[in-house]
Amino acid sequence: MTMNNLAGKNVVIIGGTAGIGLAAAIAASEQGANVWAAGRTAAHIETAKAATQGKVHLRQVDTHDSPGLAALFKEVGTIDHLVSAAIGGERTLKPFLEQTQEQFQAAYDKLWGYCKVVRAGAPFLAKDGAITLVSGSPARKIRPAQSPLSCVGASVENLVRCLAVELAPIRVNVVSPGTVDTSMFDFLGAEKGERLQAMTATHLIKRAGTSEEVAAGILFVMQNGFVTGTTVDVDGGRILS
Repeated sequence: MTMNNLAGKNVVIIGGTAGIGLAAAIAASEQGANVWAAGRTAAHIETAKAATQGKVHLRQVDTHDSPGLAALFKEVGTIDHLVSAAIGGERTLKPFLEQTQEQFQAAYDKLWGYCKVVRAGAPFLAKDGAITLVSGSPARKIRPAQSPLSCVGASVENLVRCLAVELAPIRVNVVSPGTVDTSMFDFLGAEKGERLQAMTATHLIKRAGTSEEVAAGILFVMQNGFVTGTTVDVDGGRILS
Protein backbone atom coordinates (compact mmCIF):
# COMPACT_ATOMS: atom_id res chain seq x y z
CA MET A 1 0.00 0.00 0.00
CA THR A 2 1.28 3.43 -0.96
CA MET A 3 0.52 6.10 1.62
CA ASN A 4 1.18 9.69 0.57
CA ASN A 5 2.61 12.04 3.16
CA LEU A 6 0.65 15.31 3.13
CA ALA A 7 3.61 17.38 4.36
CA GLY A 8 4.24 20.17 1.88
CA LYS A 9 1.34 19.16 -0.36
CA ASN A 10 -1.09 21.75 -1.71
CA VAL A 11 -4.64 20.91 -0.64
CA VAL A 12 -7.72 22.85 -1.76
CA ILE A 13 -11.05 22.23 -0.02
CA ILE A 14 -14.18 23.82 -1.45
CA GLY A 15 -16.79 23.96 1.27
CA GLY A 16 -13.88 23.97 3.69
CA THR A 17 -14.99 26.70 6.09
CA ALA A 18 -17.62 24.75 8.03
CA GLY A 19 -18.55 21.26 9.18
CA ILE A 20 -16.88 18.30 7.48
CA GLY A 21 -14.86 20.44 5.08
CA LEU A 22 -13.42 22.56 7.89
CA ALA A 23 -12.54 19.45 9.88
CA ALA A 24 -10.71 18.07 6.83
CA ALA A 25 -8.88 21.37 6.34
CA ILE A 26 -7.68 21.37 9.96
CA ALA A 27 -6.65 17.70 9.80
CA ALA A 28 -4.66 18.18 6.58
CA SER A 29 -2.99 21.28 7.99
CA GLU A 30 -2.00 19.36 11.12
CA GLN A 31 -0.25 16.83 8.86
CA GLY A 32 1.83 19.58 7.29
CA ALA A 33 -0.18 20.34 4.15
CA ASN A 34 -0.54 23.81 2.67
CA VAL A 35 -4.32 24.18 2.81
CA TRP A 36 -6.68 26.56 1.05
CA ALA A 37 -10.24 26.36 2.36
CA ALA A 38 -13.01 28.13 0.45
CA GLY A 39 -16.54 28.85 1.57
CA ARG A 40 -19.60 30.69 0.36
CA THR A 41 -20.42 32.90 3.33
CA ALA A 42 -18.43 35.50 5.22
CA ALA A 43 -19.88 34.22 8.51
CA HIS A 44 -18.42 30.75 7.99
CA ILE A 45 -15.07 32.25 7.04
CA GLU A 46 -14.98 34.26 10.25
CA THR A 47 -15.74 31.12 12.27
CA ALA A 48 -13.04 29.24 10.36
CA LYS A 49 -10.49 31.94 11.16
CA ALA A 50 -10.87 31.24 14.85
CA ALA A 51 -10.76 27.47 14.34
CA THR A 52 -7.70 27.42 12.06
CA GLN A 53 -5.69 30.14 13.83
CA GLY A 54 -3.99 31.34 10.66
CA LYS A 55 -2.79 27.89 9.63
CA VAL A 56 -5.18 27.66 6.65
CA HIS A 57 -5.62 30.07 3.74
CA LEU A 58 -9.30 31.10 3.74
CA ARG A 59 -11.09 32.36 0.64
CA GLN A 60 -14.70 33.25 -0.17
CA VAL A 61 -15.64 31.22 -3.25
CA ASP A 62 -18.81 29.38 -4.22
CA THR A 63 -18.91 26.15 -6.25
CA HIS A 64 -20.95 27.97 -8.89
CA ASP A 65 -18.49 30.88 -9.16
CA SER A 66 -16.39 29.64 -12.07
CA PRO A 67 -14.22 32.81 -12.33
CA GLY A 68 -13.65 32.72 -8.57
CA LEU A 69 -12.68 29.05 -8.68
CA ALA A 70 -10.27 29.70 -11.55
CA ALA A 71 -8.66 32.57 -9.64
CA LEU A 72 -8.26 30.42 -6.52
CA PHE A 73 -6.71 27.52 -8.41
CA LYS A 74 -4.35 29.88 -10.25
CA GLU A 75 -3.29 31.32 -6.89
CA VAL A 76 -2.47 27.85 -5.56
CA GLY A 77 -0.64 26.71 -8.69
CA THR A 78 -0.11 22.96 -8.63
CA ILE A 79 -2.83 21.20 -6.64
CA ASP A 80 -2.02 17.85 -5.07
CA HIS A 81 -5.45 17.24 -3.53
CA LEU A 82 -8.73 18.85 -4.55
CA VAL A 83 -11.70 18.25 -2.24
CA SER A 84 -15.27 19.49 -2.55
CA ALA A 85 -17.57 19.09 0.43
CA ALA A 86 -19.93 21.95 -0.44
CA ILE A 87 -23.69 21.39 -0.33
CA GLY A 88 -24.12 23.64 -3.33
CA GLY A 89 -27.91 23.42 -3.61
CA GLU A 90 -31.24 23.79 -1.83
CA ARG A 91 -32.90 20.52 -0.81
CA THR A 92 -36.63 20.17 -0.25
CA LEU A 93 -37.24 17.26 2.10
CA LYS A 94 -40.83 16.22 1.55
CA PRO A 95 -42.55 13.52 -0.55
CA PHE A 96 -41.66 13.63 -4.23
CA LEU A 97 -45.23 14.28 -5.41
CA GLU A 98 -45.50 17.25 -3.04
CA GLN A 99 -42.44 18.94 -4.55
CA THR A 100 -42.43 21.19 -7.55
CA GLN A 101 -40.15 20.36 -10.45
CA GLU A 102 -38.12 23.46 -9.57
CA GLN A 103 -37.63 22.31 -5.97
CA PHE A 104 -36.46 18.88 -7.05
CA GLN A 105 -34.09 20.27 -9.66
CA ALA A 106 -32.60 22.74 -7.18
CA ALA A 107 -31.01 19.89 -5.26
CA TYR A 108 -28.93 19.07 -8.34
CA ASP A 109 -27.03 22.32 -7.92
CA LYS A 110 -24.75 20.23 -5.69
CA LEU A 111 -23.86 18.01 -8.66
CA TRP A 112 -23.46 20.95 -11.04
CA GLY A 113 -21.24 22.69 -8.48
CA TYR A 114 -19.03 19.63 -8.23
CA CYS A 115 -18.79 19.52 -12.02
CA LYS A 116 -17.63 23.14 -12.09
CA VAL A 117 -15.04 22.49 -9.37
CA VAL A 118 -13.61 19.50 -11.25
CA ARG A 119 -13.58 21.22 -14.64
CA ALA A 120 -11.87 24.31 -13.26
CA GLY A 121 -9.46 22.41 -11.01
CA ALA A 122 -8.37 19.45 -13.14
CA PRO A 123 -5.88 21.45 -15.27
CA PHE A 124 -4.04 22.44 -12.06
CA LEU A 125 -3.79 18.94 -10.59
CA ALA A 126 -0.43 17.27 -10.18
CA LYS A 127 0.10 14.14 -12.29
CA ASP A 128 -0.28 12.03 -9.16
CA GLY A 129 -3.01 14.27 -7.74
CA ALA A 130 -6.37 13.28 -6.35
CA ILE A 131 -9.94 14.56 -6.28
CA THR A 132 -12.33 13.76 -3.42
CA LEU A 133 -16.04 14.56 -3.38
CA VAL A 134 -18.65 14.08 -0.64
CA SER A 135 -22.04 12.43 -1.18
CA GLY A 136 -24.22 10.99 1.61
CA SER A 137 -25.76 7.73 2.80
CA PRO A 138 -29.23 8.52 1.32
CA ALA A 139 -27.65 7.70 -2.05
CA ARG A 140 -28.02 4.02 -1.14
CA LYS A 141 -30.18 4.02 2.00
CA ILE A 142 -33.52 5.45 0.97
CA ARG A 143 -36.01 6.95 3.39
CA PRO A 144 -39.36 8.61 2.61
CA ALA A 145 -39.19 12.28 1.62
CA GLN A 146 -35.48 12.10 0.79
CA SER A 147 -35.65 11.67 -2.98
CA PRO A 148 -33.53 14.78 -3.77
CA LEU A 149 -30.79 13.68 -1.35
CA SER A 150 -30.84 10.14 -2.67
CA CYS A 151 -30.87 10.96 -6.37
CA VAL A 152 -28.21 13.64 -6.18
CA GLY A 153 -25.97 11.55 -3.92
CA ALA A 154 -26.21 8.60 -6.30
CA SER A 155 -25.36 10.89 -9.20
CA VAL A 156 -22.29 12.19 -7.37
CA GLU A 157 -21.10 8.65 -6.66
CA ASN A 158 -21.53 7.60 -10.28
CA LEU A 159 -19.80 10.78 -11.48
CA VAL A 160 -16.81 9.81 -9.35
CA ARG A 161 -16.59 6.40 -11.01
CA CYS A 162 -16.78 8.04 -14.45
CA LEU A 163 -14.09 10.57 -13.56
CA ALA A 164 -11.82 7.90 -12.08
CA VAL A 165 -11.82 6.16 -15.47
CA GLU A 166 -11.46 9.31 -17.56
CA LEU A 167 -8.89 11.17 -15.47
CA ALA A 168 -6.57 8.27 -14.53
CA PRO A 169 -3.86 8.27 -13.25
CA ILE A 170 -5.41 11.10 -11.22
CA ARG A 171 -7.35 9.37 -8.46
CA VAL A 172 -11.00 10.25 -7.84
CA ASN A 173 -12.99 9.08 -4.81
CA VAL A 174 -16.08 9.93 -2.82
CA VAL A 175 -16.76 9.84 0.92
CA SER A 176 -20.34 9.14 2.01
CA PRO A 177 -21.28 10.38 5.50
CA GLY A 178 -24.28 9.20 7.48
CA THR A 179 -26.01 11.32 10.11
CA VAL A 180 -23.36 13.74 11.36
CA ASP A 181 -23.64 16.28 14.17
CA THR A 182 -22.97 19.51 12.28
CA SER A 183 -24.42 23.00 12.26
CA MET A 184 -26.98 21.93 9.67
CA PHE A 185 -29.00 20.54 12.60
CA ASP A 186 -28.67 23.64 14.76
CA PHE A 187 -32.15 24.73 13.71
CA LEU A 188 -33.44 22.04 16.08
CA GLY A 189 -32.27 24.14 19.00
CA ALA A 190 -32.46 22.49 22.42
CA GLU A 191 -33.96 19.37 20.84
CA LYS A 192 -30.90 18.75 18.66
CA GLY A 193 -29.31 16.05 20.83
CA GLU A 194 -32.56 14.19 21.38
CA ARG A 195 -33.53 14.35 17.71
CA LEU A 196 -30.12 13.12 16.55
CA GLN A 197 -30.35 10.25 19.03
CA ALA A 198 -33.75 9.31 17.62
CA MET A 199 -32.50 9.54 14.04
CA THR A 200 -29.64 7.12 14.75
CA ALA A 201 -31.45 4.72 17.10
CA THR A 202 -31.63 1.98 14.45
CA HIS A 203 -28.06 2.41 13.21
CA LEU A 204 -25.40 -0.17 14.02
CA ILE A 205 -23.51 2.56 15.87
CA LYS A 206 -26.27 4.33 17.74
CA ARG A 207 -25.12 7.91 17.68
CA ALA A 208 -24.45 10.69 15.23
CA GLY A 209 -20.99 10.89 13.74
CA THR A 210 -18.63 13.84 14.05
CA SER A 211 -17.15 16.03 11.35
CA GLU A 212 -13.71 14.81 12.42
CA GLU A 213 -14.67 11.17 11.84
CA VAL A 214 -15.80 11.94 8.29
CA ALA A 215 -12.70 14.07 7.73
CA ALA A 216 -10.60 11.02 8.62
CA GLY A 217 -12.28 9.20 5.73
CA ILE A 218 -11.41 12.08 3.41
CA LEU A 219 -7.77 12.00 4.49
CA PHE A 220 -7.70 8.23 3.99
CA VAL A 221 -8.61 8.46 0.29
CA MET A 222 -6.31 11.45 -0.14
CA GLN A 223 -3.34 9.52 1.21
CA ASN A 224 -3.91 5.96 -0.01
CA GLY A 225 -2.35 5.81 -3.48
CA PHE A 226 -4.09 2.54 -4.37
CA VAL A 227 -7.68 3.79 -3.97
CA THR A 228 -9.66 5.26 -6.85
CA GLY A 229 -13.25 5.16 -8.06
CA THR A 230 -14.24 4.15 -4.54
CA THR A 231 -17.06 5.18 -2.21
CA VAL A 232 -15.94 5.20 1.42
CA ASP A 233 -18.86 5.01 3.86
CA VAL A 234 -18.45 6.79 7.18
CA ASP A 235 -22.00 6.32 8.38
CA GLY A 236 -22.12 4.29 11.59
CA GLY A 237 -23.61 1.38 9.66
CA ARG A 238 -26.63 3.39 8.51
CA ILE A 239 -26.91 1.77 5.08
CA LEU A 240 -26.94 -1.68 6.72
CA SER A 241 -29.59 -0.92 9.33
